[in-house]
Amino acid sequence: EMAHYASQLIVEQWIKPYFDTSAWEVYDLSCKSRDETNDKVLHDAVEAGKRIGAIFKEPTITPSALQVKEMGLSKAFGSPNGAMRRGWNGITISRDTIHIEGMELGYKDQVFFERHAVGGEYGAGWSQVGKGTLLTTYLPEDGSPPFVVDKRDLTDDNNVVVVYHNPYDNVTELAHLFFQRCYDQKITPYVVTKKTVFKWQEGFWQAMKEVFDEHYKEKFLEAGLLERSGGDLQHLISDAATMQLIRWTDGGFGMAAHNYDGDMLTDQIAQVHRSPGFITSNLVGKKEDGSLIKEFEASHGTVTDLWNDHLAGKETSLNPLGLVEAMIGAMQHAATLEAEKYPDDVEKQTVKAKIFNYCSTLRESMHNTFRYGQGTRDMSGPSGFTTEDFIAKVAWRLDRYLKQQGEDVPPPKLREPDRKFRRNYRIDVEALNKLWQQFDTNGDGKIDFEEFEDMMVKLNIAPRLDVDKDEKQGDA
Repeated sequence: EMAHYASQLIVEQWIKPYFDTSAWEVYDLSCKSRDETNDKVLHDAVEAGKRIGAIFKEPTITPSALQVKEMGLSKAFGSPNGAMRRGWNGITISRDTIHIEGMELGYKDQVFFERHAVGGEYGAGWSQVGKGTLLTTYLPEDGSPPFVVDKRDLTDDNNVVVVYHNPYDNVTELAHLFFQRCYDQKITPYVVTKKTVFKWQEGFWQAMKEVFDEHYKEKFLEAGLLERSGGDLQHLISDAATMQLIRWTDGGFGMAAHNYDGDMLTDQIAQVHRSPGFITSNLVGKKEDGSLIKEFEASHGTVTDLWNDHLAGKETSLNPLGLVEAMIGAMQHAATLEAEKYPDDVEKQTVKAKIFNYCSTLRESMHNTFRYGQGTRDMSGPSGFTTEDFIAKVAWRLDRYLKQQGEDVPPPKLREPDRKFRRNYRIDVEALNKLWQQFDTNGDGKIDFEEFEDMMVKLNIAPRLDVDKDEKQGDA
């Protein structure tokens, strides 16, 4: 669909003029291809990813029952992501805010997120049942006696029973990846669970805390990165995390959570920052030799609405920022793997340096195109460039930058573009006006501080005092 179309244009105009891509392995994960090969193409892609270790994945469609009929598929194929996470020993899905230097977005500074890549509801077994008794029994692999994990009587005529588990063996690896990334970026880490209610989540927090205390706490303290979290790694209940994501718009923090919580919270980060196209999505797994497998994709979908417009001959304006960050990530990781495998090979090191320079210049070219007011319409408004014109403009700027490796006059710094430019801007202005009138108590068309304070408290988004910190100061 539209993401695939844009990717093809990008490869042709931004990458092939500078690199030989004939060694790239390409696998068609469209619904039609998966159906025709009975999903062998997915199996082949997973095996290739395991061997190569650096993967760029375009957004894919997980067909609904209606789409199965419309596409004439033999069955409803599941998301390929689960097979990839299992096949590549998935540890975490890193999802970070994408920033354009010189342009304000939702978060001023970087926000990192690690989402546990396995377990939870996504791999659940379930069944719809009637009245009866449900037993969940554990059979130990070592042959020791089995025991009942849970027993419950179902008294309703209609029930859905669900069973899932959270594998914790790789949480220590997730912790090392997360804390090192936060330290390198100089941001404050937090761990998010619902362990006060879901007692089984305590193990996730304990594993993260043990790794932090033993390997990272001292250097985080020395760097002054724990001042905002009371001098230690702080645990956040998932409910509180949702509120902090709205409040902490200065950014400069990272969060790590279970699979499902991570999925929900990163969607919220995307909306605060601007849209799903402005955060990365990077699955990190591990080969048997310990080297990292990294798969990069855009967080947005296939963009069906713009594809339908394109097929109808209408102009489209797709912002490819997320797609390009994914391509850059895959290219850089591929170069890093080769350089690490052959540390004494001068040519490998030279190629890595060339790729990193190219990726940095590509990012600069794209960002500056936005800053010069030549961006897509979600950023520049109705006068913005079409999909094709934007890609062509960046191609022109990229070629010029690579030849001169610099910009004589820096582009202007811009405030965040009006969010009304977004295609999916669906704000109920009438309801918003009623909310304004509710808190503009004297009807003067303005909200003073007293009215603002009342509004923030009633909406439960007012910043709260750090009670623990106040108590400690009082004790001192």
